[in-house]
Amino acid sequence: MPTDTPQPVFVLVRPQMGENIGAAARAMWNFGLDRMRIVAPRDGWPNPKAVAMASGAGRLLDEAGRVETTAQAVEDCSFVLATTARPRGLTKPVYSPERAMREAAERIARGEKVAVLYGPERAGLENDDIARANAIISVPVNPEFPSLNLAQCVLLNAYEWRRQADDITHETVDLGKADWATGIEVEKLAEHYEDRLGEAGFFYPPEKADGMKINLRNLWSRMQLTRADVQMLHGVLRQMVRWKERG
Repeated sequence: MPTDTPQPVFVLVRPQMGENIGAAARAMWNFGLDRMRIVAPRDGWPNPKAVAMASGAGRLLDEAGRVETTAQAVEDCSFVLATTARPRGLTKPVYSPERAMREAAERIARGEKVAVLYGPERAGLENDDIARANAIISVPVNPEFPSLNLAQCVLLNAYEWRRQADDITHETVDLGKADWATGIEVEKLAEHYEDRLGEAGFFYPPEKADGMKINLRNLWSRMQLTRADVQMLHGVLRQMVRWKERG
C-alpha cells in the first residue's frame, strides 16, 4: 500500500523504455515519493525491465496507476505541473523545480491534489499534454544541451520536494566517539604550546611576542578541536620535546 504521507502524483506520459520507468520509480522512492501513474507506456505494462531497474522500489510499479490518456491521469487533481525544457507558445507560469515544489507543498497542505507530468524520452510532452497543466517546470540546464533523461528529471523534482516538505539538516559533523574540546582544554593546549615555543625562542623579537601568541590562540579557535585532537596535539609536542632532549 502507498504511504500516508501527503505528496504529489508523478505522471509518466507515454514512457518509451521500461528501464527508464524503473529508474524513475527508484528516484522517487529515494526521496519518499510513491505515487506514480503511467500513461500508455510504449512497450506495454507490466514491464520486467522496469522491475529490474527499480531495484528496491518495485512496489511503486506494482501500485502504479495505468491509464490511457493524460486527461485520465490528472482527472482528480486540482493543480498540474508539466515538465518541459522548451518554450511551447502557451501562456503559463514557468517555475524552477524549487519554486514548483514549494507551490506543490503549499497546495497539498491545503488539501489539494497535485500532479507532475513527465513526457516521453525522445520528444517530451506534447502541447495537448501541456495544455492540461496549470504551470510549467523548467530546469535551468545548459541551453546548448537541455535534454534530461526521464529519471534525472524525476530525481530533480523529487529532491526539491523533499527539501520543501521536510526539515533538512544542511550541515552536520559526525564526531564518531569523540566530543568537542571544552574551552579550558583548548586553553591548556594553548598554554602548553606557548610555554614550549617560548623555551625554544620562537616568540622573537620580544616586541612581537604578544601578537604572535594572539595569532596562535586564534589558530586554535578556528580549528574547533575535539578532545581527541587536543590529546594528540599535546602528545605531538611532548614527543618533540623528548626527541630534542634525547638529541
